[in-house]
Amino acid sequence: MKQKFAQFMYGRYGMDELSKFLSYFSLLLLLISMLFGNAASVKSVVVLIAFALLIFSYFRIFSKNYEKRRAENAKYLNFKRPIADKLRLRREMWAQRKNFKFFKCPSCKAVLRVPKGKGKVRIVCKKCGTAFEKKT
Repeated sequence: MKQKFAQFMYGRYGMDELSKFLSYFSLLLLLISMLFGNAASVKSVVVLIAFALLIFSYFRIFSKNYEKRRAENAKYLNFKRPIADKLRLRREMWAQRKNFKFFKCPSCKAVLRVPKGKGKVRIVCKKCGTAFEKKT
């Protein structure tokens, strides 16, 4: 059985980041649709969207057009990267909040980390070289 499936998938695009996202998001929409027990019109629209996303995900997985699927995945990853970077930065800032204070550079908006409890310090941005004073 495993060999037959592998033979069937030979030459097909397979699962990538966009396909995973579409699959998980459609399952999330199906779970949300269960919450709308009495609102039949809202529930049917959410279920329809979820199934459309799931069908598109499987279409991408079984597609033999590698170039188009790679281009779609690259667009998705380029869209996702800045959002993921901001979330990662916020998570790191939260984890280090007891020992460090974070400031934004006034000119380039880079996030700078300074140890807490040092009083008024002169901060020099490593990215653009702008210097400014802040109290930690």
